[in-house]
Amino acid sequence: MTPQDIANLPYRPCVGVMLANAEGRIFVGQRIDQDITAWQMPQGGIDPGEAPRDAALRELWEETGVPADLVTVEAETEGWIPYELPHDIVPRIWKGRYKGQEQKWFLLRFHGRDSDVNIETEHPEFSEWRWLDPAELIANIVPFKRTVYERVMAEFGNRL
Repeated sequence: MTPQDIANLPYRPCVGVMLANAEGRIFVGQRIDQDITAWQMPQGGIDPGEAPRDAALRELWEETGVPADLVTVEAETEGWIPYELPHDIVPRIWKGRYKGQEQKWFLLRFHGRDSDVNIETEHPEFSEWRWLDPAELIANIVPFKRTVYERVMAEFGNRL
Protein backbone atom coordinates (compact mmCIF):
# COMPACT_ATOMS: atom_id res chain seq x y z
CA MET A 1 0.00 0.00 0.00
CA THR A 2 1.24 3.47 -0.82
CA PRO A 3 1.21 6.27 1.77
CA GLN A 4 -1.64 7.88 -0.20
CA ASP A 5 -3.66 4.62 -0.12
CA ILE A 6 -3.22 4.51 3.65
CA ALA A 7 -4.09 8.19 4.11
CA ASN A 8 -7.41 7.58 2.32
CA LEU A 9 -8.44 4.78 4.69
CA PRO A 10 -10.89 5.43 7.55
CA TYR A 11 -10.25 4.99 11.26
CA ARG A 12 -11.62 1.90 13.02
CA PRO A 13 -14.11 2.86 15.78
CA CYS A 14 -12.73 1.55 19.05
CA VAL A 15 -12.83 1.88 22.82
CA GLY A 16 -10.05 1.90 25.37
CA VAL A 17 -10.17 1.06 29.07
CA MET A 18 -8.07 2.58 31.82
CA LEU A 19 -8.68 0.13 34.67
CA ALA A 20 -7.46 1.64 37.94
CA ASN A 21 -7.26 -0.17 41.25
CA ALA A 22 -7.95 1.32 44.70
CA GLU A 23 -4.31 2.52 44.93
CA GLY A 24 -4.60 4.43 41.64
CA ARG A 25 -2.37 2.03 39.73
CA ILE A 26 -3.27 1.14 36.14
CA PHE A 27 -3.76 -2.29 34.56
CA VAL A 28 -1.47 -3.00 31.61
CA GLY A 29 -1.00 -6.20 29.67
CA GLN A 30 1.89 -7.44 27.55
CA ARG A 31 0.55 -8.19 24.07
CA ILE A 32 0.73 -11.90 23.34
CA ASP A 33 1.40 -11.33 19.62
CA GLN A 34 4.54 -9.19 20.03
CA ASP A 35 8.17 -10.19 20.26
CA ILE A 36 9.03 -6.79 21.71
CA THR A 37 7.88 -5.27 24.98
CA ALA A 38 4.45 -3.88 24.09
CA TRP A 39 2.38 -3.07 27.17
CA GLN A 40 -1.06 -1.59 26.68
CA MET A 41 -4.38 -1.04 28.39
CA PRO A 42 -7.38 -3.08 27.20
CA GLN A 43 -8.94 -1.84 23.99
CA GLY A 44 -10.99 -3.13 21.09
CA GLY A 45 -13.46 -2.48 18.34
CA ILE A 46 -17.06 -1.42 18.71
CA ASP A 47 -19.53 -3.90 17.25
CA PRO A 48 -22.27 -2.61 14.90
CA GLY A 49 -25.08 -1.07 16.97
CA GLU A 50 -23.07 -1.29 20.21
CA ALA A 51 -22.76 1.75 22.50
CA PRO A 52 -19.16 2.70 23.34
CA ARG A 53 -19.69 2.18 27.10
CA ASP A 54 -21.06 -1.31 26.48
CA ALA A 55 -18.12 -2.05 24.18
CA ALA A 56 -15.69 -0.94 26.92
CA LEU A 57 -17.25 -3.29 29.48
CA ARG A 58 -17.31 -6.14 26.93
CA GLU A 59 -13.66 -5.60 25.98
CA LEU A 60 -12.70 -5.49 29.65
CA TRP A 61 -14.35 -8.88 30.16
CA GLU A 62 -12.92 -10.39 26.96
CA GLU A 63 -9.33 -9.28 27.67
CA THR A 64 -9.07 -9.45 31.47
CA GLY A 65 -11.89 -11.68 32.70
CA VAL A 66 -13.09 -8.80 34.92
CA PRO A 67 -16.91 -8.61 34.90
CA ALA A 68 -18.84 -5.34 34.86
CA ASP A 69 -20.06 -5.85 38.44
CA LEU A 70 -16.46 -5.45 39.72
CA VAL A 71 -15.99 -1.97 38.23
CA THR A 72 -17.48 1.49 38.35
CA VAL A 73 -17.41 3.68 35.24
CA GLU A 74 -15.93 6.93 36.58
CA ALA A 75 -15.33 8.94 33.40
CA GLU A 76 -15.05 8.91 29.63
CA THR A 77 -12.99 11.05 27.32
CA GLU A 78 -14.72 14.16 26.09
CA GLY A 79 -14.12 13.26 22.46
CA TRP A 80 -12.61 10.57 20.30
CA ILE A 81 -8.83 10.15 20.19
CA PRO A 82 -7.39 8.97 16.85
CA TYR A 83 -4.05 7.34 16.16
CA GLU A 84 -2.46 6.03 13.01
CA LEU A 85 -0.64 2.75 12.71
CA PRO A 86 2.89 2.63 11.34
CA HIS A 87 2.58 2.20 7.55
CA ASP A 88 4.25 -1.21 7.52
CA ILE A 89 1.59 -2.58 9.90
CA VAL A 90 -1.52 -1.30 8.06
CA PRO A 91 -1.68 -4.06 5.39
CA ARG A 92 -1.35 -6.79 8.06
CA ILE A 93 -4.02 -5.62 10.53
CA TRP A 94 -7.78 -5.64 9.93
CA LYS A 95 -7.15 -6.78 6.33
CA GLY A 96 -5.77 -3.34 5.46
CA ARG A 97 -9.17 -1.63 5.83
CA TYR A 98 -8.14 1.02 8.41
CA LYS A 99 -5.26 3.47 8.82
CA GLY A 100 -5.60 3.37 12.59
CA GLN A 101 -8.20 3.70 15.29
CA GLU A 102 -10.40 6.42 16.69
CA GLN A 103 -10.99 5.65 20.35
CA LYS A 104 -13.38 6.62 23.11
CA TRP A 105 -11.65 5.94 26.45
CA PHE A 106 -13.26 5.02 29.77
CA LEU A 107 -11.84 5.21 33.27
CA LEU A 108 -13.05 2.19 35.25
CA ARG A 109 -12.40 1.71 38.97
CA PHE A 110 -11.67 -1.90 39.88
CA HIS A 111 -13.32 -3.15 43.10
CA GLY A 112 -12.11 -6.72 42.96
CA ARG A 113 -8.99 -8.60 43.96
CA ASP A 114 -6.01 -9.46 41.77
CA SER A 115 -7.29 -13.04 41.69
CA ASP A 116 -10.38 -11.72 39.83
CA VAL A 117 -8.17 -10.85 36.84
CA ASN A 118 -7.85 -13.72 34.37
CA ILE A 119 -6.02 -13.02 31.11
CA GLU A 120 -6.35 -16.68 30.06
CA THR A 121 -9.58 -15.86 28.24
CA GLU A 122 -11.24 -17.56 25.26
CA HIS A 123 -9.08 -15.49 22.87
CA PRO A 124 -6.10 -14.30 24.95
CA GLU A 125 -4.52 -10.98 24.04
CA PHE A 126 -2.04 -10.67 26.89
CA SER A 127 0.76 -13.00 28.00
CA GLU A 128 1.17 -11.25 31.36
CA TRP A 129 -0.24 -8.29 33.24
CA ARG A 130 0.59 -5.93 36.08
CA TRP A 131 -0.50 -2.80 37.89
CA LEU A 132 1.60 0.17 36.80
CA ASP A 133 2.17 3.48 38.55
CA PRO A 134 0.64 6.29 36.42
CA ALA A 135 4.03 8.04 36.25
CA GLU A 136 5.46 4.94 34.49
CA LEU A 137 2.63 4.44 32.00
CA ILE A 138 3.73 6.45 28.96
CA ALA A 139 7.34 5.17 28.94
CA ASN A 140 6.13 1.54 28.92
CA ILE A 141 3.71 1.83 26.01
CA VAL A 142 4.52 0.96 22.39
CA PRO A 143 5.78 4.24 20.84
CA PHE A 144 3.06 4.78 18.22
CA LYS A 145 0.36 4.80 20.93
CA ARG A 146 2.12 7.14 23.37
CA THR A 147 0.35 10.29 22.15
CA VAL A 148 -3.01 8.63 22.77
CA TYR A 149 -1.96 7.59 26.27
CA GLU A 150 -0.71 11.13 27.00
CA ARG A 151 -4.16 12.48 26.10
CA VAL A 152 -5.90 9.82 28.20
CA MET A 153 -3.66 10.66 31.16
CA ALA A 154 -4.39 14.38 30.66
CA GLU A 155 -8.13 13.67 30.99
CA PHE A 156 -8.07 10.97 33.69
CA GLY A 157 -4.82 11.51 35.61
CA ASN A 158 -6.29 13.76 38.28
CA ARG A 159 -8.90 11.06 39.10
CA LEU A 160 -6.39 8.30 39.83
